[in-house]
Amino acid sequence: MLLPLTNEPRDYAWGSRTLIAALEGREPAAVPEAEVWFGDHPSDPADLADGRTLRDWIAEEGAAHGVAAPLPYLLKLLAAASPLSIQVHPSKAQAEEGFAREAGLPGDAPRNYADDNHKPEMIVALSDRFEALCGLRAVADSRRLLAALGPAADPLLERLTGDADLTAVLGWLLSGRADEAVAAIIAALDGAESTEFAPALANARRIAAVYPGDPGVVVALLMNYTVLRRGEAMFLRAGLLHAYVSGLGVELMAASDNVLRGGLTPKHIDVDELLRIVDATPGPVPVVLPVSAEGGNRGVESFPAPVPDFRLLRARVSEGGVARFLPTGPAIVLATSGEITVESGGDAVALTPGRAAFATADAGEIRVRGAGEAFLAQPGS
Repeated sequence: MLLPLTNEPRDYAWGSRTLIAALEGREPAAVPEAEVWFGDHPSDPADLADGRTLRDWIAEEGAAHGVAAPLPYLLKLLAAASPLSIQVHPSKAQAEEGFAREAGLPGDAPRNYADDNHKPEMIVALSDRFEALCGLRAVADSRRLLAALGPAADPLLERLTGDADLTAVLGWLLSGRADEAVAAIIAALDGAESTEFAPALANARRIAAVYPGDPGVVVALLMNYTVLRRGEAMFLRAGLLHAYVSGLGVELMAASDNVLRGGLTPKHIDVDELLRIVDATPGPVPVVLPVSAEGGNRGVESFPAPVPDFRLLRARVSEGGVARFLPTGPAIVLATSGEITVESGGDAVALTPGRAAFATADAGEIRVRGAGEAFLAQPGS
């Protein structure tokens, strides 16, 4: 069974007025459009043509089609015109412990854990450039970058002598004890020059213009700055510090809303909890390139992710061609270019970019025809 899905974009301040609109072939929006959610998450379940939400349909009819609530994943379109908060997500065990610990808090108290689930993520770039900060840079490299800031960086350089110092440095920057040093470093950005780190410094200057005085600007200087090209992906594991900066992408994650923030936001920041969750081990950006999918999927590529919650696939078809998915459970197909038709059994749904269809667990093989591109989200292995 196939069910067409739609949803209204969420108007977070960092969203873009043009990126999702251009994907869908319409005029720029009057307000920022940040995310479109395709799933049954209670915060914003997708809509069906009959007026129900996907969450309603699963509760009322899902069992007859092998679909249980909740879906283990959430698929999104994400469009960033300005930086998102620097953030990290907990592991499953950390989420369960944190959610239980906060169960007794008053209803209006600030919370770190909205649920007891982890939130690994995959983002695939749809725009020609998708800018992001991901993970912490090796200290030796960050010291060379900071040297371009001159004496203003000396208080930070004194604390940043080895990779083991990174957690303590993050705590110092975010605690309020480093406000004077943060202000001096941000002021020094305008005159900083480095051939090796020119893109990272330019990115920090853009972030500082959006979040003047925010210690997250200095945290960003310690992170890997990367640009994904269209079709490239990143996998964000538990504990990995990250922030999307700009661009359009398809995002797939475990069905959770757990976020620990570390700057570039007016929202709640719990420094102690962030430091407990973050994995400050330096390392390269976890870029993921698509590989040919197996298991009955013909003409389909997979973006490997080492989690059981989700698997992300992509089909690209030309006129007269067909790609075939053999899903492992309830799946969502999202069109991202051209015009395609999704078929399963006797059902067929025509999709244009930005539109999606839900395939029930008993749908069997899914075929994609037409000329265009589609992503398929499904449970992991």
